Amino acid sequence: MWLERDPASFRDPSGHVYEADGRIFRTVTEYHREDYEFVRDSGALAEPTRRGWLIGAEELPPDALAATPSEAVYVLEHPRIPLISYPYEWCFDMLRDAALLHLDLQRQLLDHDISLSDASAYNIQFMGPEPIFIDYLSPRRYRHGELWYGHRQFCEQFLNPLLLDASLGIPFNSWLRGNLTGIATLDLNRALPFHRKWSWRVLSHVTLPARLQRSMLEGNKSGFRGDGSGRLPPAGYRGLLTQLRDWIAGLRPKAAAGSTWGDYPETGPYSETEETAKRRFVADFIAQVRPKTLLDLGCNTGEYAEIALAAGAQYVIGCDTDPGALSNTYARAKAKGLNLLPLYLDAANPSPDQGWNQSERKGFRARTAADAILALAFLHHPVIGHNLPLEQVVSWLVESAPFGVIEFVPKSDPMIRKMLAFREDIFRDYDEARFVAALEDQARIIERKRITATGRCLYSFERNRA
Repeated sequence: MWLERDPASFRDPSGHVYEADGRIFRTVTEYHREDYEFVRDSGALAEPTRRGWLIGAEELPPDALAATPSEAVYVLEHPRIPLISYPYEWCFDMLRDAALLHLDLQRQLLDHDISLSDASAYNIQFMGPEPIFIDYLSPRRYRHGELWYGHRQFCEQFLNPLLLDASLGIPFNSWLRGNLTGIATLDLNRALPFHRKWSWRVLSHVTLPARLQRSMLEGNKSGFRGDGSGRLPPAGYRGLLTQLRDWIAGLRPKAAAGSTWGDYPETGPYSETEETAKRRFVADFIAQVRPKTLLDLGCNTGEYAEIALAAGAQYVIGCDTDPGALSNTYARAKAKGLNLLPLYLDAANPSPDQGWNQSERKGFRARTAADAILALAFLHHPVIGHNLPLEQVVSWLVESAPFGVIEFVPKSDPMIRKMLAFREDIFRDYDEARFVAALEDQARIIERKRITATGRCLYSFERNRA
């Protein structure tokens, strides 16, 4: 069995992640042997694993793999996550829930004299709408009186992005994508207005740490002890985690309040009869194709993702750029237990390959293997909203999955007239005939159905075989 190391797995000397034949393995190195054995033998991981907080792991016998990596003293196998996502692709509520999970897991492990070695947001993934901690080697023996060395990382990757939105109404997605290490406390402190800096919580976790960091950068290290000799009693450690948890649990997004599409089902352009016809078309398509993974582009509040799951789709990745729509989709998935993962995705500028060697964080296309797509009332947004060529957008959609449904919205539709109200109509090639020609160049049209009086049409397709 050929093992391929994950390109993001190189920073931690404790062990590395490998993939082979669709299976996920993790090595434990000599560096981490003592801590791994202490945590394993304590039995402390059984409860968070049972609760779905921590990914499962099976320790394999030494001869289980034909080619065991040379650094391995132990080899573990994990369940496979359907899609690896990144914090800059999450909505506010997802990042908040991930932060709460990190703090809850940390607090529970302290009862067993175990702490987490770091506080990276990338240590958490989502199984549908449920966060799960995946860094199995982060738990280690707690050293009595030690400081929480992950505090700065937790603030930069969890707290600061949440405060950027909750305090200023600025979505964190672009900022986090632009800096994979998070939002620096110095930067957030500069952005916060004066009156926001003097609550006890902001003072403790933003203002004073920013002053300390600035003092260090200026060469004034008086009073700073960087030799690891600082002490934090266990009660203080737990109190710090609890204080942060209570604060973060109460944070609410401001950006979602200005949502354009968060109430789309209530303000959308369809009559009840038209909406029923659209739902039936989508449900019939899903029942025929029965995709394991469905990509729902422009998912809005997740209504059609839910219809698809009921009709036979096993797993849905819902994508949108609107904070309110994504929050509503996430709330729907959590409330109804849907196997639905909502992600922030701008089709005109999707997540790229980035990080070290441009491979540490893979682009969205490289991580996504869909069996079918839904692109409902989506096409005109990249074409007219972002001036992208119609043929290229159609090609991108067809390349995304072998089956799909695309909704074509004509220029006569009120939504497009609104988009063109304050700009010149330079989109001479945007019409249904050219759309059909572009689609038929790469796929077979299975069915076409006009669903509104304004001319909106649904097209189901099967991509041409190579």
